[in-house]
Amino acid sequence: MAGKKVLIVYAHQEPRSFSGSLKKVAVEELSKQGCAITISDLYAMDFEPRATRKDVIARPQGPTPGGVSVSGHSLWGVQMTGALSNPQFFNYGVEAYEAFKKRSLASDITDEQKKVQEADLVIFQFPLYWFSVPAILKGWMDRVLCQGFAFDIPGFYDSGFLKNKLALLSLTTGGTAEMYGKTGVSGDFRYFLWPLQHGALHFCGFKVLAPQISFAPEIASEEERKAMVASWAQRLKTIWEEEPIDCTPAWYFGQ
Repeated sequence: MAGKKVLIVYAHQEPRSFSGSLKKVAVEELSKQGCAITISDLYAMDFEPRATRKDVIARPQGPTPGGVSVSGHSLWGVQMTGALSNPQFFNYGVEAYEAFKKRSLASDITDEQKKVQEADLVIFQFPLYWFSVPAILKGWMDRVLCQGFAFDIPGFYDSGFLKNKLALLSLTTGGTAEMYGKTGVSGDFRYFLWPLQHGALHFCGFKVLAPQISFAPEIASEEERKAMVASWAQRLKTIWEEEPIDCTPAWYFGQ
């Protein structure tokens, strides 16, 4: 699908990891299709996961007396914290919403929002940590998918602002596939996908594709790991033909 744009949000500390291999093959396969690929390598970027008042920067004030324009940064290149709508009681959601409307969010947030806005498909590549995403990726979701940009009230789930985009979770687990079956010790893998796929991605309007789960690569044989990578590469060949999952409680809990 030449001309399609893909954002890969990658959360792993080691480039030579199995997650790194999955990211690499995704870039290779999608590039062959003529897709434009953007990668947010969160650890390499040293992405800030904490949602703080520093995310609200000073609004542009025009030229200084010396003729130097100030646009949310000090003259030394350091972002200046902006005024809060309620300085007596800090509410991050409210302040991020107001800052988005005033175009006074920190640049690392707006840079990521621009990547998301331009993407047709967002792939999240990560290892499963405690049935969820690594902290750095959770922080990306907390800060980037803010009200005003990804959703509003009303304006969520099927009406979310990212409703014309696809999203896909590609993740690795420590446990085997048997552990994540309905009768497995960890329960059906769909259970832990509920807050990620439904509560975050679908809430923001994304059309969610079925997850790509690579079970227990660390204890798999070399042949099994190669097969997992090949399976991912094969799926990507027809990824644009896939239909999104039925993002309702029945998909997660009614099987």
